[in-house]
Formats: sequence, structure tokens, C-alpha cells
Amino acid sequence: MPQYTPPVRDTRFVLEHVVGLQGHANVPGFQNATPDMVDAVLDEGGKFVAEVLFPINYSGDQQGCTRHDDGSVTTPDGFKSAYAQFVGSGWGTLSAPEAYGGQGMPHVIATAFQEYMISANMAFAMYPGLSHGAIAALLAKGSPEQQAKYVPKMVSGEWGGTMNLTEPQCGTDLGLIRTRAEPQADGSYRITGTKIFISSGEHDLTDNIIHLVLAKTPGAPDSSKGISLFVVPKVMVEDDGSLGARNAVSCGSIEHKMGIHANSTCVMNYDGATGWLVGEEMKGLAAMFIMMNAARLGVGLQGLGVAETAYQNAVQYAHDRRQGRALTGPSEPAEKADPLFVHPDIRRMLMEAKALTEGLRALCLWGALQVDLEHAAPVDADRQMAADLIGLLTPVIKGYGTDKGYEIATNAQQVYGGHGYIAEWGMEQYVRDARIAMIYEGTNGVQAMDLVGRKLAQNGGRAVQAFFALVASEVASAKQHGATADFATRLEKALGDLQASTMWFMANGLKNPDNVGAGAYSYMTLMGHVAVGLMWLRMAVAATRLKAAGEGDAAFLDAKLVTARFFAERVLPETGALRRKIEGGAESLMALSPEMFMAA
Repeated sequence: MPQYTPPVRDTRFVLEHVVGLQGHANVPGFQNATPDMVDAVLDEGGKFVAEVLFPINYSGDQQGCTRHDDGSVTTPDGFKSAYAQFVGSGWGTLSAPEAYGGQGMPHVIATAFQEYMISANMAFAMYPGLSHGAIAALLAKGSPEQQAKYVPKMVSGEWGGTMNLTEPQCGTDLGLIRTRAEPQADGSYRITGTKIFISSGEHDLTDNIIHLVLAKTPGAPDSSKGISLFVVPKVMVEDDGSLGARNAVSCGSIEHKMGIHANSTCVMNYDGATGWLVGEEMKGLAAMFIMMNAARLGVGLQGLGVAETAYQNAVQYAHDRRQGRALTGPSEPAEKADPLFVHPDIRRMLMEAKALTEGLRALCLWGALQVDLEHAAPVDADRQMAADLIGLLTPVIKGYGTDKGYEIATNAQQVYGGHGYIAEWGMEQYVRDARIAMIYEGTNGVQAMDLVGRKLAQNGGRAVQAFFALVASEVASAKQHGATADFATRLEKALGDLQASTMWFMANGLKNPDNVGAGAYSYMTLMGHVAVGLMWLRMAVAATRLKAAGEGDAAFLDAKLVTARFFAERVLPETGALRRKIEGGAESLMALSPEMFMAA
């Protein structure tokens, strides 16, 4: 059976030396993140997920959710009790505003805990995770009355929340939605339509579920400009906050999925359900992106979380399993075979996993810091810079992070050989669970197009130029020191490939827009390499400084430096090939007619 140990030491290292947590004490909310408090969150949060959530991960996957004839859904055995403990311990309130019952801590601290929760039990983590996006939308666009009525109990975890966007005929192209909202005399709307793929759409963990639903009002344009957002509670909420009658919304079925079996992914039927407009009519797209951006960062974290658990188990298996002999001669002559760790190809998969998981952890936590700074930095310029950087890198964190998360999970399965294909070892569950993260909240191809089609050109390219300048500045500083000069030089070359690819898009995209589409995925991967490279540069600089000062765990710091060198020598060189792919353009990609793809 699998095992999981929260990587608390590595998280602490990143928070201190990459995020620079204590250097932001002047930012509102960060005063709550004292070193003792952060240590308590990491230690106790890690203990909670390891002891309460991880033990029901495999069994939850095997059992799945059950829909009953009345449309109700029960979660797997142990989930309801675990959720009660989650709520009772206040884990869902970490970064929520104090005005609504939250602890008001930085988002970056909540993100660290969320990684542990995903690693321990991704399907469980999705239940409270979906609520956070709904809360963010209500806080940004909801009326004071809506915020007072719904948000406090969503923050506490007494009520859940969902996002209802997708319909059978439309996913990414939300302008095609057919769900209708008919205005009523009392100011409410009657919501009618069907939504699919709704994570946590119906379950038995909470007393109520607050659905945020996209729909079109009468006469609205038949495009994305006609979308409005509505709050539709599963159970009506009375003026005094008590629960009233059941609303006309129900789970028609549970989707039969490849993975995340313990999360109830539902077909939701709205049969004249009562809802209320959130924000302005036909301005639902803006509210939707608040939810989507929060969800995309969370899905990027899912890529990391599942990869971390798969990696940990592959490392343990490589320690324990004996097969063959080292190419350089037996490493343990007294045994009949050597451990898998002696084989370079096993090392390749494990080193790639180590380099990418640790790099992605730093990128996700640094990205979470930008969310904090965007909303709360005392200086306008700092807020703008943070907003630009996280806006640019959200599709990268989601797309690159989940691509690599799935790659790590499949390589970890490969380390097991035939045992990786057998369910009882647990690795095939991680592969199945990781796969969805590349698809939902916008497929990774959509993320790539969002990056090159929208984000690069926004505000005259201000965000990407800021990112280039940030990387170049830290490279220039690191090149001045012998211990980090080689890494900095290699990252500088990778940055050059990214800049050259950006210029190629500018020169060739207008002539043929397909050139942008053809190179978008490679560009997203290239930017991911550079962004994670920046994180590794920071970690290498910190490890070098700490070793010189005789501080910290020498073995841990040595491992950081070796892994940084591996990333520089074995991952960063891929940027040159990615650049050449981009510059290959769209001609050969688009040349064949659709008929030429058909079998003879």
C-alpha cells in the first residue's frame, strides 16, 4: 500500500528563501503569519492530512460515490467523518477574511496546506477547494446581502460551493450555453437547464451547497457577452439564516470517470430553480474568470500534489526492490541483486521527479504570494507588478504544472515495473487522478492559447517584459558568484530562447495566426522551464549562502545544489528544441486536409 509524508522541511525552505515570507510583514494579513504560527500550520496540517485524509484515499477511490433514487449522493466511507474533523479544526478558514469567520492568514500559507491535502487525498480536497472559488466570486461581485447570507457558512465549511459552467454542448466556448434565467416579480430568477461535469455537485458532507450558475437572461446576446452569473442554493436560506425548502436543483447522475472516484462529479438539473443575479446582468464573464483563475491555480497545485505522493512512493520502492546489478559492478555483493537505485534510468526518472516537484512547489507558493500582493501590497506599483506576474503565469502554473505532474506520476508508476500496473500498489490511481488535471478548468491547449493569444499582448506586453526583467536581474546577480554562475548562465540561455520565441510570434503571428496556435503549447512549456528555472536559481543561491555560513542541514543543502545542477544540465537544454519547434511555424502542421487523416 502507498504511503505519504508531507514535505514540511522543503516547504519551510521555500517559504523562507524563495517566497521570503518574513520580508512581507508590512502586508496586511502577514502579521498573522508569525514563524511559530506557520510552523504550527505546516506541522499540524501535515499531521492531519497524513492521519485522517490519506488513509481513506485508496478506499475512497475503490468505493466511489453513490447516487440514490431521490437524487441524493453519499460519499465513500470515512469521508463524512473526515470532513467533520476538517471543519472542526478550522483548516478551511486559514486565508478567509476575518470579517466572515476566517483566520485572515496569507493565501500562500493556505496554499502550502492545500498541497498537503491534495497529496493525501485529491478527491477529498476538491470538496472544500471548489468552495474557495465560489467564495472569491461572491466577495468580488456579490451584493452585501448575498455575502452576509452565504459567505460565513461557506467559509466555516458548514456549506459547500460549486461552479456550474459546462453544458453538454459547450465547454470552453461558454457563449454556447443554453441554461436560461427568467426574471420574477420579486427580483429572483427561475433557472432552467442542465450542467455537466460539476465537481462536488451533490454530496452528504454539508447541510447546503451554494451553486454559482452561468445562464442567459431573455434577450441576451447569443454569445459570451450575454452570460450572467446566479447564486442558486441547494436548500433555500431564510432571512434569519435558517434553512428552508429544497430548491428545484438536483443531481441527475454521477459521471463515470477515469479517476477522482471519491469526488461526486455530477450532472446537475435546474428545473425552474430559484436563483439571484450576482453582479450585473450580462457581466457574468468577469465573475466567471475570478472563479476560473482561482481554480486554475488550484489545479496546477493538483499536478504538484499528486506528483509528490507518486514520487515519494517510487523512491521507497526503488530503495526496497532488488533487480539486476549496477553497470559498474555489484553495489551489494552479498545480496543476490542490487536495489533499483543503482540503475541510471531509474535515477533519471526519480531525479526528474525530484527536480520538478521541488521546482513546482516553489513556483506554486511564489505564485500564491503574488495573489496576496496583488490584493494587499501597500504600494500601488507592487500590487500592479504582482497582478501582472500572476496573470501571465496562471496558465503556465496550470498547464505546465499538470503536464509535469502527470509525467511524474506515470514515471513513478514505471519505476514499479509490472507492480505499478496493479491496483493494490496504488500507483495506477495516481496516474488516473493526475490525468484529469490536464483537462478540466480549461485544457492545457487552452491554457497555452490563453498565454500566447491574450497574456503576452496585454497592456502592450507589460507583464511578459516584467517577467523577462525579473529573470534577467536575478541571473545577472547570480553570475557574479562562482558557485551559481554556471546555473545562471544556463538559465540566461533559456531566457534568450524564450525572448526569441516571443519576438518570433510578434513577427509572424499577424502574417498567419496559425503560427501562434502551432507554437503555443511549446511556448507554454518553454516558459514553464524558465519559471521553474528561476525558482531553482533562487534555491541554489540560498543553499550556497547557507552552506557558506555554516547554517542549516548540510545534506539537505547539498541535495538542493545537486538537484539544481541536474535541472540546469538535463531540463533547461530543452528550451532550445522548443524554440526551434516554435520557429518551425504552422505550414506542415496545417497542410493536410481533414480527409487525409482518415483511414483508407
